[in-house]
Amino acid sequence: MKYIQLVYLNISILTNKNCIILSMNYVAQDMPKAGDTVLVGLSGGVDSTLTALMLKEKGCKVIGVTMSLWDGTVIEKNKDSNKIKMKEACFGPGEEENIRQCTDFCKSNGIEYHVVDVKKEYREKVLEYFKSEYRNGRTPNPCIMCNRNIKFGAMLNAIKDMGIEYDYFCTGHYAKIVRPEEGVFGSNDRPYMISGATDVTKDQTYFIYRVPSEILAKVRFPLATMQKTEVMELARKANLEAANREESQDFVGEEYRDALFSDKPSVPGDIIDLDGHVLGKHKGIEHYTIGQRRGLGVAASYPVYVHSIDVKKNLVVLAKNEELNSHGLIADDFVWPADVEPTEEVETLVKIRLASRPVPCKVTKYVPDAEDKTEYKGQPWKIIFDEEQRAVAPGQSAVLYKDGVIIGGGIISKVIK
Repeated sequence: MKYIQLVYLNISILTNKNCIILSMNYVAQDMPKAGDTVLVGLSGGVDSTLTALMLKEKGCKVIGVTMSLWDGTVIEKNKDSNKIKMKEACFGPGEEENIRQCTDFCKSNGIEYHVVDVKKEYREKVLEYFKSEYRNGRTPNPCIMCNRNIKFGAMLNAIKDMGIEYDYFCTGHYAKIVRPEEGVFGSNDRPYMISGATDVTKDQTYFIYRVPSEILAKVRFPLATMQKTEVMELARKANLEAANREESQDFVGEEYRDALFSDKPSVPGDIIDLDGHVLGKHKGIEHYTIGQRRGLGVAASYPVYVHSIDVKKNLVVLAKNEELNSHGLIADDFVWPADVEPTEEVETLVKIRLASRPVPCKVTKYVPDAEDKTEYKGQPWKIIFDEEQRAVAPGQSAVLYKDGVIIGGGIISKVIK
């Protein structure tokens, strides 16, 4: 089995008047070596399974762990509906089969294996968050909260409570762990940070940007420098059952969302245009996202998209595509490496959603004026794009990158038109 070691990243803090142009040298962190005890998060998928096998064949003592999330409540509440068909996902009825595959894999390879029950934490930190955000007219990313609060949070806490000790925690994420050679933002702190993977088509850094530096100290991603095609080739050569599986879908499909929101009735309301003309009726604001075009149920002489959602008036506002552009945003609930905030304006790149390309921007502390009645979580930050961005959605994450390394990120609170 081939094992690929991370290399040094040769990527220098410069200041330009009152603006920080962050540029540093980062050192990729060593991978686990023979004899190290490594905890591996197993999902039943090919990436995590191959990760465990690579480490085992390298001479590490591997301990597998799977988080149990599915409690069946969504299906139970809709058991009489033949419309509910759950897709393969990290949260779903396929969990039992995933655990079966992980059990068989670990048994055949002499790997200690544990299943950790984090259903309660998942429901509180992910599912309830997901529903609350949508019902407040926002577009959440549950995978981000799951990684921060469950996979790199509750699951590791449970392992600690079980008295299991380990040198490293590894997963099948496509990302790298690095440290700057100098302190960040002019400080003396050299925190563990997240850098992009070699396979940019599979890069998952956006999903894990909120994992704190102190946790990242023990985290490693053995697939960091591998291509997905190479992972699949090695998995097939090793005759891994996981190599024959389809990749999991997103957290939730439309049919799943209807089931999840069945705990209380949706409140229909008007769909309007920017001038206030009523175009139709919506079935509840939790069923709509910024930028959405399909499933609106209105007829117009031109293509229309969801422009915004007015929670107080229970309105879904539609507009032409070009009217969805914004030149900036305000984000709060920010995280910074080692909690060190920049003291001046920062020039960097930002991603406003997983599928968007990083774009140049300027980041400054935002001081609300008397007219801004928003209740922000922590210090809010203003991000101004060098070029307008389409369909900026409150609730999504704005993640900051420099030289391919995440230097911070927060939750979009409002859009600057």
